[in-house]
Amino acid sequence: MPQGVTLAGLNAKPVFPVRPSKPEVVSFALKMRSEGALEGEVEAGIKPGHFLSVAQFAARYGQPSSRIRALEKYLAHYGIKTTAYADHLVVTARGSARDFNRALSVTQGEYKTAAVRAHDGQAARPAIEFHATTDRPLLPRNLASFIESILGLDNYPIFSSTAVRANDLGQAKSPATLQLGTRTPADFAANYGLDPLYKKGAKGQGQTIGIVTFASVRPADATHFWSKVLHITTKSNRITLDNVDGGSGKLSFNAGSGETTLDVEQSGAVAPDANIVVYQAPNSDFGNEDAYAAVASQNRVQTVSCSWGESETYLEVTAAAGTESSTLIQAQDQLFLELAAQGQTSFSTAGDNGAYDATGDIGTTNLSVDQAGDSPFTTTAGATTLAGTIRLENESDPSGPETAVRIPAQRAWGWDWQWPYYALFGASSEATFAEEDIVGTGGGYSSVELRPSYQRLIKGIGDYSAVPYLTPTDPQVQKGTTISLPEEFTAWDSTNPAAAIPAVIKGQANGRAETDLAADGDPFTGYLEYFSGFPKADGTLEAGWGGTSFVAPQLNGSAAVIDSLLGHRLGFWNPAIYRFATMHDSPFTPIDTTGSTNTNLYYTGTKGARYNPATGLGTPTLWKLADDFRIFG
Repeated sequence: MPQGVTLAGLNAKPVFPVRPSKPEVVSFALKMRSEGALEGEVEAGIKPGHFLSVAQFAARYGQPSSRIRALEKYLAHYGIKTTAYADHLVVTARGSARDFNRALSVTQGEYKTAAVRAHDGQAARPAIEFHATTDRPLLPRNLASFIESILGLDNYPIFSSTAVRANDLGQAKSPATLQLGTRTPADFAANYGLDPLYKKGAKGQGQTIGIVTFASVRPADATHFWSKVLHITTKSNRITLDNVDGGSGKLSFNAGSGETTLDVEQSGAVAPDANIVVYQAPNSDFGNEDAYAAVASQNRVQTVSCSWGESETYLEVTAAAGTESSTLIQAQDQLFLELAAQGQTSFSTAGDNGAYDATGDIGTTNLSVDQAGDSPFTTTAGATTLAGTIRLENESDPSGPETAVRIPAQRAWGWDWQWPYYALFGASSEATFAEEDIVGTGGGYSSVELRPSYQRLIKGIGDYSAVPYLTPTDPQVQKGTTISLPEEFTAWDSTNPAAAIPAVIKGQANGRAETDLAADGDPFTGYLEYFSGFPKADGTLEAGWGGTSFVAPQLNGSAAVIDSLLGHRLGFWNPAIYRFATMHDSPFTPIDTTGSTNTNLYYTGTKGARYNPATGLGTPTLWKLADDFRIFG
């Protein structure tokens, strides 16, 4: 039976057996009926007026009530209480570890991982204790036949936030074009053409934004940011907290509460008249499943974003190790399909480790993309660096040398632009710094998800250009598998006169191309964030925050503004935006410069191409996009 046990169950140290009376939550993801037919409809684009209600979706695509009752009756025999979501795709079960061990024929243990130090602008991660099993859960054949995945026998916090802090930022106030990382959502609106919609009175009124997250938020932080920092007026009590499966625990910087805070602040400022529901779930596979099941089954929000993810490689290796099932991705896709069928727009992130997403979790150095941004049924956000001058200085020696770096034009976000200044960051060489500074917008090609039909509208979308600064080395067989993956890099060093300058190479790839759209997300050209939980003594308002995690909620808020302008839901954006991108007056500006000034550490633009794996279709002009949605649907 497919399960949801992560690689951590193999790599972490076992501590002791799970306490039999320990309360647990396990999510049973059910197989969608007629999934292929719905995939075809969603990829072609479901028009407003043809969206389904939750009841209609459940009747057409969910499991019959009789099967759900049979599963619930079986679990009740072991003292397990259940709740079936209205979409008939997810059943959440609550019981003790002993109950689940007996019902599913598994033995669970407690495990512990080592702490992870802060690196590459990302927060440190404390040692983690969690329960897991390496046993495959068993169910009677009649029940197993309609179960997609069983999630929750491992509660390891699998998802990582996609928020990044600038790792060094000068504070000088000149020249005028200097990038300080002090932008606000108003700058996003001005840069990407949302202001004309505000002038028409569209500010998200009548809309509700959803945020799926795995760390708790303090609503007062967001309201302070809006009223005291941005000086905008929003209605009171606009934020609702929905604690899925008991919620995300206490407010914690290390757990990612800063991520949730920025998601609410950014989306809520972009759409100041919209309401917001924050789905706070445990950081786990079952938490993610149940959070999206709640979004879909409530059908309360018109648009939703999530700024957390994991690499495809992580999931592929865990599946090969027998500690995870590839049906975990399928379970996620099913819920995105439901959102699309019901007219709910969704946004995900491309990750912040450039073209090498797996360096951020499993630690391998192969090309990889982020999940759930790899799903063909969500709109995935990438990030750029804005044009201007970036002042770099050595913070440990403020009186020492500093450098002004000029970014001539908006480019894909990749911190390769700072590698030549390695000495300011305390590195011994450019190569050493490059091998450690793997930060930038995600993007590339899925090795799991097939290319959707709407992407085939873009000629040559699988043809790419790339700059191989980094050579993956030191292949190692991954524990519990026969999969060999590189675990180190060898980097080109521009200070070595004998090193050949990496030439632009051409390639071709299959699979879902990720990302779809991009906007400013480099922390050095990034944003202010107000968060009362920052672990610093110098205040709660910080500059220099960024990541693809800013772009997803900004697009989320933008969708609410466009929906309020048009007076109806738009649903899944991708079938429409890929069609719009082929038109003469496209609402997107491709970032197609080829070479080392426009990469996500590997993929670069191709001159004249409409698609760049690092930045997707490019940056949006949102008022033009709204017009295209109004005219062409």
